[in-house]
Amino acid sequence: MTVTATYGTNTCTAQQLADLLTERLPATFVERESDYFGAYFLATLANATRIKIQPNAVPGDDGEDDLLEDDHPEASVLLIVTAPAEAQLLDTELAAISGLTQLRSPRN
Repeated sequence: MTVTATYGTNTCTAQQLADLLTERLPATFVERESDYFGAYFLATLANATRIKIQPNAVPGDDGEDDLLEDDHPEASVLLIVTAPAEAQLLDTELAAISGLTQLRSPRN
């Protein structure tokens, strides 16, 4: 079983957030490209925790951008942590990042 938590920020780009987390965590972010998500960054930690950093605005079918987290339009960048239920969700490390706000608490 896994749990997921979502964070958002408008104080840095996805690249800047990936660089900042690389300094603080034992993680290496790989840039990926998706037709749905656009460019995003992904890292997998030793305990199988996955960290995905992506823009909140994604290309829509009508040529306009759609928000993944439409309840939080102020968040230009999203950080999504998916971890095994028994793993810690990096709360301490993420709370220390200025401008990063938890949008959704851990859920199954």
